Amino acid sequence: MDTIELLKQHRSIRRFTSQPIEKAKMERILECGMRASNTGNMQIYSIIVTQDKENLAELSKLHFGQGSSATAFLTICVDVNRYHHWCRLRGCDEPYDNFLWLMSGTVDASLAAQNICVAAEAEGLGFCYLGTVMYNTKAIAEQLQLPQGVVPVVTLCMGYPDETPQLSERLPLEGVVHEEHYHRYSDDDIERIHKVREEFPFNQEMVRQNKTDNLCQIFTQIRYPKKDNVAISKALLEFVEQAGMMHNE
Repeated sequence: MDTIELLKQHRSIRRFTSQPIEKAKMERILECGMRASNTGNMQIYSIIVTQDKENLAELSKLHFGQGSSATAFLTICVDVNRYHHWCRLRGCDEPYDNFLWLMSGTVDASLAAQNICVAAEAEGLGFCYLGTVMYNTKAIAEQLQLPQGVVPVVTLCMGYPDETPQLSERLPLEGVVHEEHYHRYSDDDIERIHKVREEFPFNQEMVRQNKTDNLCQIFTQIRYPKKDNVAISKALLEFVEQAGMMHNE
């Protein structure tokens, strides 16, 4: 399968066989991650690979049971700790403990993660991004023994697939791509763009099972309601400040 077709056929995998990922294969995948573009070639990120069964079970609990059959968790973190250590050894300032580098490191970590994912699929593996890394950041950091200056931002559960789910729906290109300048959506635009999602059978079944009026209510009232967003945001910001990544004076 060529690269374009590989990307277009992506599926999130949530059930895995018990077959472990071979060491050489994991190393090839990680090397692909490290070849990703990054800010100033500084690589302000670290990748924590978890494959021990007991540690996997503990991490799965912190992700609310997700990835329970995965044979590997990859937790990709913003990491200024390593760079600052180098700065100290070279008699330099330690200037990266602020919001700018939290954002830069998050971008770099995400780019590395996506390279890893493409390589993993090319090697016959499956994976799923776990957004819950943002929900339980402090506990995950404690489990992984992360020092100051290290913040987990992306978690992947990975292994050999034990399912072949159908492709998820995606918005059409016109819903995401803007030519030359931002196109301000009309009501008709929004209705047309989201039609593919609202008519997708899986989404229609979710609406039926949850007894909501529409798909938007699933997201705003059940999956990601504002009260949860605010609470999670507060906890995440507190952790980031404790991790020493908000020194903005």
